[in-house]
Amino acid sequence: MWLADGRLIDDGTLQAYASWLSPGEAARHAGFTRPDRRRQFMIGRVLARQALGALCGVDAARVVLEERPGLGPLVIGLQASLSISHSGPWVACAVSSDCAIGLDIETIDAGRNIPALALHAFGEEEAALLAARPEAQRVRDFYVMWSKQEASIKLGLPSEHFIEVPHPTLSIALCCAEQCRLTADTYQLVHQLGRG
Repeated sequence: MWLADGRLIDDGTLQAYASWLSPGEAARHAGFTRPDRRRQFMIGRVLARQALGALCGVDAARVVLEERPGLGPLVIGLQASLSISHSGPWVACAVSSDCAIGLDIETIDAGRNIPALALHAFGEEEAALLAARPEAQRVRDFYVMWSKQEASIKLGLPSEHFIEVPHPTLSIALCCAEQCRLTADTYQLVHQLGRG
């Protein structure tokens, strides 16, 4: 898993990677009206190519991703699975050559109405279990539950194989279609694109 803080990446650096995008990706990128969403998209696609290149031993600029409406990008010509997620300034991607994966990151925000969000996201039973948790743990527990649910949706399959990656301000959940060799410390924080 690769994780980037978009606040540390300048627009000029991102523009240098525009040629990496396929025509479908370039069209989607151009269609975003919000600058922050445009940045998230570009960072995600660059991270994905860098991670896939490192995993498969190929030049990142040569990695081909195909846009799929309503789904994450499809990796072309490589035996690898990919999942991308973003939250606020953070963008992450996970790649695997072992099995299908799903990734979700969420910025932990104690200022949100957690009981209302829990009812909306999980239903009454799970919301009640969350409400019974000690107050000091309730916010983080909500985001862990939410991240796991979203990662499973991105995987597209029910999964019991979850990994929680520790981070001070994010909830990060990675799920696998089968038991993978991944552990919670199998990630690198990328501060500047082009460097791992």
